[in-house]
Amino acid sequence: MPLPHVYSVAEITACIKRLIEGSRDLQEIWVRGEVSNFRPSSRHLYFSLKDENALLSCVMFESRKKSLRLALSDGMEVVARGNIGVYGARSRYQLYVEEILSVGRGVLYLKFEQLKEELKKAGYFDPERKSPLPYLPRAVGVVTSATGAAIRDIIRVLEDRFPNLRIVLAFCRVQGEGAAEEIAQAIQDLNDYGEVDVIIVGRGGGSLEDLFAFNERGVAEAIYKSRIPIVS
Repeated sequence: MPLPHVYSVAEITACIKRLIEGSRDLQEIWVRGEVSNFRPSSRHLYFSLKDENALLSCVMFESRKKSLRLALSDGMEVVARGNIGVYGARSRYQLYVEEILSVGRGVLYLKFEQLKEELKKAGYFDPERKSPLPYLPRAVGVVTSATGAAIRDIIRVLEDRFPNLRIVLAFCRVQGEGAAEEIAQAIQDLNDYGEVDVIIVGRGGGSLEDLFAFNERGVAEAIYKSRIPIVS
């Protein structure tokens, strides 16, 4: 009777490493959890992500650490992007982190990326869908807030460059509850009006949270369905 093959520890670890790192399900993933055991070094960042049921070891190498915009500390809830791999010397699987976002920003970012991918597959971004901009518009519609610096800046620039231009204003909320619906409705109202050559949809600066109304599906669909070219 032939003797069974006896694996070395290194062989077992190498086999597990191939299985884990060869799985597409474990590459380019996002993981949400609470930072624990945070141990910064002069070069790399070592920490764990945990929830009520499990703990995942993580490492962020120096090359990626340079892009980190958060001051990590134990107890923070974050969303991390990376690849699951195996550290052979200790036979330990861990997340090799490429990017870390605070949980609020991370959830919004993931929502945005998911919607963008869905719209891309549906053909919303196909080049042939883009409408050409008029060389010298006679009338421009503006979708923005009635207050704030954005409307003043837009009007000033338009009047400086096109003194005889007619400006049609469609005011709406640009952040907060219901803002996305109002932006979409303002775009539709200008299409129904029909007497502008191009529409500007915009607002002043702000955080990802402040700007997120412009990333909602309803706004994307209103832009997609618009018969009038839109600049945003």
